[in-house]
Amino acid sequence: MAFKNKFKLWSVAGLAAFCTAVLIWYGTGLHPYWPLLWFAPLPVLLFSTTTHRRVVALVAFAAMMAGMCNLWEYLGVLGLPTAVRVIVLTPQALLFAIATLVFREILIRDAPWRALIAFPATWVLLEYLQSLLSPHGTFASLSYSQLEFLPFLQCASLTGPWGMSFILLLFSAAISVCWHQYKIAARVSLAIALTVSISIGLILLWGSLRLAQSPSVQKVSVGLIASDGSNIGIAEPGIATEKLFHDYIERAESLVAQGAKVIILPEKVGVVVDAQQEAADAIFQPFVNRTHSVIVVGMVTVAASRKYNEARVYRPALPALRYEKQHMLPSFESHLTPGTSLTHFEMPSGIWGVAICKDMDFTDPARSYGNAGVGLLLVPAWDFNLDSFLHGHMAIMRGVESGYSIARAAKGGSVYVSDNRGRVLAETMSVAAPFSSLIVDVPVSNEVTLYRRWGDWFVWLTTIGLFVALVSLVRERRAR
Repeated sequence: MAFKNKFKLWSVAGLAAFCTAVLIWYGTGLHPYWPLLWFAPLPVLLFSTTTHRRVVALVAFAAMMAGMCNLWEYLGVLGLPTAVRVIVLTPQALLFAIATLVFREILIRDAPWRALIAFPATWVLLEYLQSLLSPHGTFASLSYSQLEFLPFLQCASLTGPWGMSFILLLFSAAISVCWHQYKIAARVSLAIALTVSISIGLILLWGSLRLAQSPSVQKVSVGLIASDGSNIGIAEPGIATEKLFHDYIERAESLVAQGAKVIILPEKVGVVVDAQQEAADAIFQPFVNRTHSVIVVGMVTVAASRKYNEARVYRPALPALRYEKQHMLPSFESHLTPGTSLTHFEMPSGIWGVAICKDMDFTDPARSYGNAGVGLLLVPAWDFNLDSFLHGHMAIMRGVESGYSIARAAKGGSVYVSDNRGRVLAETMSVAAPFSSLIVDVPVSNEVTLYRRWGDWFVWLTTIGLFVALVSLVRERRAR
């Protein structure tokens, strides 16, 4: 009998872990199918109240660990050995196990409302802390799985990625709580179902109405260029870099002839040492003077004993501006010096700003650019082909959070433009030879958002709710 009971327990445990792992595998990763993640935690949450906490922790950890292995190949492309890949994936699995245990401990003590809040609140707090400690910022946030669900994406303008992760997990938690409470207290179960359904319905209705708004704003014609193939690396300093710069200028000429007012080139096109900076400037400055356009060029600049990942901005009859990348990709860019300041400038259509690739994995400097009044952010970038959708499109959320359009030109990925609602206005992959290019009219508008004003307020609000739930749990245990 004991063997039969154990076999049944571990069979159900395995099924719960398997179902959640499959939903996470296809609901997250490099090409997520967004509806699946709404249901992904549900099998483990339903199982969590049926057995001992140690089994629950193991099942939750295994389910998330297996599901997040959808990034295994990508982590290999980043050059991480097997042991390091396991270490990188482990925090997500631990977060999920902790959040599931908190949910279980509260729910089995007949506190359904507190359990409903505690599960997503625990995840959001830990996800936020991870974003502060990790060199990859918000990369691990579940919210990026929803980039194509535009009505829901509008939630980022209120709460940043944190509110989106919270609602995602609240949905599964509500179903699990209702299932658990139905035979115990049907009225409570019904009240929770109605409350969560109405809340999510109102969020999606508001998001749909926000998408339907089309305020009259100024537009500017933006040209984006990227070159893969033999040019996918960084050109060596000197003749190789100058030749590639001239090749880009030749392509930029055709975009300007079509009406482009600003041209964006990818990150790290070539290397320019201090002594050769004048020669590089002499390639781009006459072009913008003659065409009355602006061009943004990504390059590695070597000055004295330091190297910078820089975006250089050339404007007609004005000194070149420079922006130094603030967030570096570990190992690949550990030898580069991070920048600390913003670069934005006034144009007839509004204020334009400049950031580089991985800067868009973090909520700042993006939020600071919004507070500076930027209506269009120009982003040179470099992706790894595999991550052209997930990592390449993370910048879209920054535009929704802080209220401006994004124009991003990446080699090894795609060139695209998105507006402050997260709609991709145009996109093409960078694999075309010898150059991929795009020209599109982009709205230049700085819209004030709640997230831009109040920052991570939602994290602190949910943390207070979680604290109250945990304090109540401790008091009840002591009372017993």
